[in-house]
Amino acid sequence: MPAAFFSHVRTWVFDLDNTLYPSHMGVFDQIDRRMTAYIMDALGLERAAADRMRHDYWQRYGTTLAGLMREHDMDPEPYMIAVHDIDFSVLSPDADLRARIAALPGRKIVYTNGSAPYAQRVLEARGLDGLFGALYGVEHAGYRPKPEADAFATVFALDGLDPKAAAMFEDDPRNLAAPHAMGLRTVHVAPDPEDAIHIHHHTPDLTGFLAALTR
Repeated sequence: MPAAFFSHVRTWVFDLDNTLYPSHMGVFDQIDRRMTAYIMDALGLERAAADRMRHDYWQRYGTTLAGLMREHDMDPEPYMIAVHDIDFSVLSPDADLRARIAALPGRKIVYTNGSAPYAQRVLEARGLDGLFGALYGVEHAGYRPKPEADAFATVFALDGLDPKAAAMFEDDPRNLAAPHAMGLRTVHVAPDPEDAIHIHHHTPDLTGFLAALTR
C-alpha cells in the first residue's frame, strides 16, 4: 500500500495546473491562447510563429516566460497578469479532493510556475482555499521556473520545509527530478505513467491516491 511510503511526510507540496484540477477543464488551453496572443503583440509575430515560440521556450527553458525573459528581456509582471486573465468559471469545486487534502497529516503548500495570485483564484474556484499553509508562485523563485533545481531550492528554503520529510505531487514529470534529488517522495499525477527513476509513484486520480494514504 502506498501509505507505507509516506509515513515520514510532514509537508505535502502540490503543483497547481493539471494537478489540483483535471486537464479536461481547459484552464491551460485558455492560458496557452493568451500566451500566444501576448507574444504576437509584444514581438510582432504571426500566430503560427508565436505558437511555435511558446512551445519551444516551454521545452527548452521550463516555461514560455523563462524563454521570453532570457531571449527577449521581457518584463515578467505584465505578462503574468495578462496570461492569467482567464475565465475561472470552467473550474468546479471538488469536495472529495478537499476532504482528502485536509486529512493529510502535516502542512500542505502549493508551488506553481504560475503566479501566487492566480493560484489563489484557482483554489477558490475549486473549493480548496484555506487548506494550504502557503502558496508559492514563480515570482517567489525570482521568476526562475520549475524544473530548475535552484528554483526548488529557493522556494523550499523560503518555506523552511525539510525535503526528506516532504512529498511532491506534479503533472509534469520534468518537475519531479529536482525534488527527487533533494530527497522528496515524488508522485506523478497524469493520465499516463512515465518510466523514470525520479518518479516514485504515478496516479491518474489524485483524490483516490490521497484516500489510500489516509485510510
